[in-house]
Amino acid sequence: MATVTYDHASRIYPGTERPAVDALNLHVEDGEFLVLVGPSGCGKSTSLRMLAGLEDVNAGRILIGDRDVTDVQPKDRDIAMVFQNYALYPHMTVADNMGFALKIAGTPKAEIRTRVEEAAKILDLSQYLDRKPKALSGGQRQRVAMGRAIVRQPQVFLMDEPLSNLDAKLRVQTRTQIASLQRRLGVTTVYVTHDQTEALTMGDRIAVLKDGLLQQVGTPREMYDTPSNVFVAGFIGSPAMNIGTFNLAQGYAALGAAKIAVPRAAADAISSGDQGSITIGFRPESLDVVPAGSADGIPVIVNLVEELGSDAFVYGSLSDELGKAVDTIHSGAGDGQIVVRVDPRQVPHKGETIWVRIRPNEQHLFHAGSGERIAA
Repeated sequence: MATVTYDHASRIYPGTERPAVDALNLHVEDGEFLVLVGPSGCGKSTSLRMLAGLEDVNAGRILIGDRDVTDVQPKDRDIAMVFQNYALYPHMTVADNMGFALKIAGTPKAEIRTRVEEAAKILDLSQYLDRKPKALSGGQRQRVAMGRAIVRQPQVFLMDEPLSNLDAKLRVQTRTQIASLQRRLGVTTVYVTHDQTEALTMGDRIAVLKDGLLQQVGTPREMYDTPSNVFVAGFIGSPAMNIGTFNLAQGYAALGAAKIAVPRAAADAISSGDQGSITIGFRPESLDVVPAGSADGIPVIVNLVEELGSDAFVYGSLSDELGKAVDTIHSGAGDGQIVVRVDPRQVPHKGETIWVRIRPNEQHLFHAGSGERIAA
């Protein structure tokens, strides 16, 4: 087992000016499950491939343990990678696929068989060892790909969106199995995904990337409770956080027809770059429905109600003093939309106006200019 360290590691593809990964500084503890997450094109897969040795490091270095592996060949890095597309040999049995890397390395047949059977037992594949991949389901093929990584007994597991080809139900089941397996084996793991729900449920820590730059690293709870900037706030959480930029006057932010008190420390932190405005974020689950006209109540015009059985979500618009919709807010539902979690047994009707209040200490305040969190 080993730690992983990115030390100002950068990757610039030929013919481009902006780095795909820009001076990445990141340390993964021994035995930790770290998830790299972000939108498409943010540099997460490139970061993983740099660690695997499949991409050059143009500046900085990468260490596995105390060993600088920046210029080491992939086969000599003692890592094992699980890909999105399984990459199984169709003409080989499950057992042969799982043991192929060991066979190439000249490992004795008896030891290969022992390791393959041990991995198959862990992954519940023992009854499929003599089958070909075409006779397996997608989830079973992904477990074979994981078994191939396990039998190598590497220092580090690298996983590049391994669940993307599975259906929704199987994806939930398999991500639980992967997380449990990693904790059982205790192998340092770097896992790439664009799905923030996977990141929150699987990782010991999460690293969020955007445009090749590291935005924040922390535990799932830290990312959810204290996002460091507007991007992380809007990316982590499902449904996404409601975020808007509002005029600030005399300690109050104007949200449509509502005026929301802003803590004095936050108001004092406003700089010239914010131009008299403040960005406020609040999650759908941080809102309570209150009687019309309540102090700090925010009027919301209901556009749609999404009923999920155990939950219900209102998708609506902020209302001004005249009852008209205003578009000073956005959420995962789009610009001008606010999302509210409501009691699934007391859902409002389309066109109705409900009043909601942000729960104490559950609003997130950011500089309107830079998007950085206000530490107040």
